[in-house]
Amino acid sequence: MNMKDKVCIVTGAASGIGRAIAERYITDGAHVAIADLKLEAAQTAADALCAKGPGRAIAVEMDVTDEDAVNAGVAQTVAAFGRVDVLVSNAGIQIVHRIEDFPYAEWKKLLAIHLDGAFLTTKACLPHMYAQGSGTVIYMGSVHSKEASPLKSAYVTAKHGLLGLCRTLAKEGGPKGVRSHVICPGFVKTPLVEKQIPEQARDLGISEEEVVNRVMLGGTVDQEFTTIKDIADLAWFLGAFPTNALTGQSIIASHGWHMS
Repeated sequence: MNMKDKVCIVTGAASGIGRAIAERYITDGAHVAIADLKLEAAQTAADALCAKGPGRAIAVEMDVTDEDAVNAGVAQTVAAFGRVDVLVSNAGIQIVHRIEDFPYAEWKKLLAIHLDGAFLTTKACLPHMYAQGSGTVIYMGSVHSKEASPLKSAYVTAKHGLLGLCRTLAKEGGPKGVRSHVICPGFVKTPLVEKQIPEQARDLGISEEEVVNRVMLGGTVDQEFTTIKDIADLAWFLGAFPTNALTGQSIIASHGWHMS
């Protein structure tokens, strides 16, 4: 299996997990649209990844909650590379509050980025995938696609929702050669997670050390964070897998934080 010459769109790819996935794809010969809300950051990432090769990268400005912006970004990718083989819907944010304190505007913002973004990017890519008779859509879920945690009602709701979208796409897309999956990472030490440590310490009334050791890593088998490389390698495997034998799956990478 390999990604050579596959054309991929990765959202939220200017940094963090998205960038690591894009790099893993490019080093295996794929061509990647670095789609991000911040065009300058996307261009910086694309330039750096092109230098590593052998695949190519382009920067695409994309607000995943804006249908016109999503459609334009997918069209830009097809104009540059001729097709779309893999979509990685990775763009996301985290906002934590107790349910009774959760501002409705923040609830809607989080769900729009995670769920509307996944839907709109999928909808825009599918005509191209169906026309060529192949494609893979990968959604970035979480162990919170399977579990709940205090303070994360919007995030847990969104990540559970991705399972339904993935499974429906597997049923609809399978006869047309299109597969779908949800990657469900445990706690990965990215800026998104780093930001949660003081927030959860404040809201739960515990120390930051307790947040890390008890809340984030207490359920793992080895008290280790999942790494960005772990997730990038899993995204490579799913993007490279060649048949419908593997579709509609949610795959957990969490050091045993959740097992199913």
